[in-house]
Amino acid sequence: MSQTLKTRLAEDIKTAMRARDSGRLETLRFLQAAIKQREVDERTELGDAEVTSIIEKQVKQRRESIQAFESAGRTESAEKEKSELLILQEYLPQQADSAEIDAAIADAITQAQAEGAQGPALMGKVMGLVKAKLAGRADMSQVSAQVKQKLNP
Repeated sequence: MSQTLKTRLAEDIKTAMRARDSGRLETLRFLQAAIKQREVDERTELGDAEVTSIIEKQVKQRRESIQAFESAGRTESAEKEKSELLILQEYLPQQADSAEIDAAIADAITQAQAEGAQGPALMGKVMGLVKAKLAGRADMSQVSAQVKQKLNP
C-alpha cells in the first residue's frame, strides 16, 4: 500500500529531526503547518490532491520570492528559498515533459473550441482543462504563457 503525502511528510520530518537537518526540518514543518491550517479552516481531512495543491502554492511562492530576492541583490535569501524549493518539489509528482505539455494544451484548445468558447473565455477554459490534466506536474505560469502564445500567434 502506498503511503499518503501527509504520512510521508510526517516520516520525513522525523528523519530530518534525527539527522539534525534544520533547514529541511524547517521547510517540512512549514508545509505541515500549512496543511493543518487548511484542514482546520475547512474542517476536513485533506487527501493527496489537496495536499499537492498546497505544495504547488508553496512552490509558486518560493519561485516568486527567489525572483524578488535576486532582483534586490539578496543572494543569501534567494539561496535559502532555492533550497526550500528543491525540498518541496520532492513531494510533487514527476514533472511533465515539454511534449506532454504541448499535447495537453493542443487537446484543451480543441476541446474548448468544440464547446464554443472564444475570446477571453477560451483562455480560461483552456487553462482549466490543462490544469486538471497537469496538476502538480507543470509550472502553470509557464503553461499559461504557452497557451497565450498558441491562442495569439
